Amino acid sequence: MKNVLEWLERTALRCPDKIAVDDGNVVLSFEELRDLARRMGSGLAKETPPGRPVAVYLSKSSLVLAAMMGVVYAGCFYVMIDPEQPKERVRRICDVLCPELVITDEYGEELFREIPGKIPTVRIVDLMRAPADLTRLKAIRKESRREDLLYGIFTSGSTGMPKGVMVSHDAVLKFIGHFTELFQITKEDRIGNQAPFDFDVSVKDIYSSLMTGASLYLIPRDDFRTPARLLDRLCEKKITTLIWAVSALCLISTLKGLEYRTPEFVRKVLFSGEVMPSGQLSAWQKALPQAEFVNLYGPSEITCNCTWFRVDHPAGRGEKLPIGKPFPGRRVFLVDESGKEVAEKGRTGEICVSGESLSEGYYGNPKMTAEKFPVDPEKGRYYKTGDLGYFGEDGNLYFSGRRDFQIKHMGHRIELEEVERAMEQVDGVTRSCCVLDRRKERLVAFYLGEEKTARIRKGMQSLVPRYMIPAKFCQVNGMPLTKNGKIDRTYFLRKVEMQDG
Repeated sequence: MKNVLEWLERTALRCPDKIAVDDGNVVLSFEELRDLARRMGSGLAKETPPGRPVAVYLSKSSLVLAAMMGVVYAGCFYVMIDPEQPKERVRRICDVLCPELVITDEYGEELFREIPGKIPTVRIVDLMRAPADLTRLKAIRKESRREDLLYGIFTSGSTGMPKGVMVSHDAVLKFIGHFTELFQITKEDRIGNQAPFDFDVSVKDIYSSLMTGASLYLIPRDDFRTPARLLDRLCEKKITTLIWAVSALCLISTLKGLEYRTPEFVRKVLFSGEVMPSGQLSAWQKALPQAEFVNLYGPSEITCNCTWFRVDHPAGRGEKLPIGKPFPGRRVFLVDESGKEVAEKGRTGEICVSGESLSEGYYGNPKMTAEKFPVDPEKGRYYKTGDLGYFGEDGNLYFSGRRDFQIKHMGHRIELEEVERAMEQVDGVTRSCCVLDRRKERLVAFYLGEEKTARIRKGMQSLVPRYMIPAKFCQVNGMPLTKNGKIDRTYFLRKVEMQDG
């Protein structure tokens, strides 16, 4: 097998009438998804040669999934761009990507007329009407290779320019093969998709479905603003599998959604993106005592995840979950600041990953690719994550924060995540975010919950040294999230700067 479309075609033959994707408005069977993707691919093949990037400027839907597969049928690779992103960021992505074509709608056409470079657009409704040219598609497939690019995902860059992480068919074929086997995802599963299509958590949803014949249910973004409606949908669609960002799960549990209704059919909860607060995990475990809970870790550059840990016991108060052991075909190791491998248990180093399913690097940026994906004579090519971790006595890997979030305060090196973890052990605190106010050289904490500042401070005294207790606590009504579903630290930093001003 050398192309993900073989999964779609095989599944369409085995269970043609089974639901492939349901977005609440449009439902496509596997046969319908395949046929629509072929028509779209035939239309795209007239507009662009194989191997080129095609942007999809549309919100996720059943028809958009068909368009993504249509891009692949045309021998190209797709890059999802969320229409809710600021126009300036869309322009910067296009500056890096230089897409051959943009699939969009009437609204998107207007936007791309304003973007310099005159990028051609095609409406998705027009592609849907294209006749399937199976001869042309067969010729394109014959020339394809496992190493061909499948998709690109743009993440934030420290220079202000987005970084395009490029992933091949080979990387996805290998990773999803391990993923579905480890977590026993089958055609009987109903996957409830939370992540936008420009976030790599969705890669696990989409390709697990195509490979196994599991049905994919796309949950509208608006549902996450109303937990009761979200839980009603999970029950109505009999969702069995949640592969979600931590923040999405916490949104339900912190707003007492699980007291409203239990998503009784859910049997697998796989979470990633941030450290899962033990109190929130405990709430989910109590609501779903028969479900399997798995902590996943890994950045986009290694294709979704590189380690996993099955939580086989009730989460203890303040417990630090491991991020576990590597997926098959991977090697995960630590290096110190000099680049030397760290062998001692308990000693912190930068998490690095080698082996299968590394991305091809950053689009149009060979310098950054070489810097973040060095080649070692013994280890081979590997990725430097920028995350810190250590190996415990149990042999599992533990996450200890971003290098970016390690600060120097009062002469001590502090991990902001450790401060947050301690806060969340205090009764009455459900979520937190801690930042360093560099002007006043003090820690400032923002938190969700009903507890008073004095009691939080007192509760933390038995958990962390005095220098790790924030000087100021701010109660908030909500935790703003980044595009990738993580707590937005930049928002709180700006808030601190405005207060100081």
